[in-house]
Amino acid sequence: MTREPLPDADPSARTTDLRMAGEWLAMHDLDGTRPTPLLASRLAVRRRARLAAQIIPAVLIIASALAAVSAFGDAPPHRPLPLLALTALGAGLLLAQSLLDRWVRRVDQRAGATLSRRAAHLIQPGWRAVLGRPYAAFVAATFAGAMALAGSALAVPDPTVRQLAVILLIALLGVTAISAVQLRHLLRHPVVAQDEESLTADVIMRVEDARELTTPSVQWSLPMVLLFGTAPGWWGAAAVANVVLGMVACIALRFRTPSSATVARRVMSTR
Repeated sequence: MTREPLPDADPSARTTDLRMAGEWLAMHDLDGTRPTPLLASRLAVRRRARLAAQIIPAVLIIASALAAVSAFGDAPPHRPLPLLALTALGAGLLLAQSLLDRWVRRVDQRAGATLSRRAAHLIQPGWRAVLGRPYAAFVAATFAGAMALAGSALAVPDPTVRQLAVILLIALLGVTAISAVQLRHLLRHPVVAQDEESLTADVIMRVEDARELTTPSVQWSLPMVLLFGTAPGWWGAAAVANVVLGMVACIALRFRTPSSATVARRVMSTR
């Protein structure tokens, strides 16, 4: 499949990556496909980038909680410095996510440069194939629910609650921008494949990454971290209902939508 192995890993690491690539193929009912250095390197960089990307929302949640401290105590409730710092941090995290995507793209470009040939009739899956209408609707509903919680908290007369709502709003917009950057990367990233098997694997990776992206951990946790117990009781009930309904919808999507391998085969059949 490749002219030469990728040179950026030691033999033991390449062996581990190849073994994990074989397990990944078996998990997606591609047992007849041989794991190659191309696939192994692409999967390895995605695992590492995904692990690093999980730090970004954690940092955002912690920073939002620290910014929320300014809403309590004897300090003036509308100091702009914590909000400006949170906004700057959001921009920095957005840049960090862009750099992670760039790293993945560079590894794929290096892997693609080793291909002896390119697959005929390469496809560039659109959002309907990569994300799908049900997941897109889930993302939109999750965003709308979180923004509705933030907006309703802004209408509360308590200045502390309103300050926390502004922090929540900034954090939600930040995580939405980061998710948009990730989705743009998935949709515009060039396909790296030289045959039908590697093309199928490329589509599967995109679908998996997109579905992982739709898990709204920050949108569910931030309102509870920042405002639960401080906002009025009706707001707390709405926040709990938002999380419960979102979890039910998320679980239903996981079980009722086709697997990533099935989606990839459908995309391949329409080439």
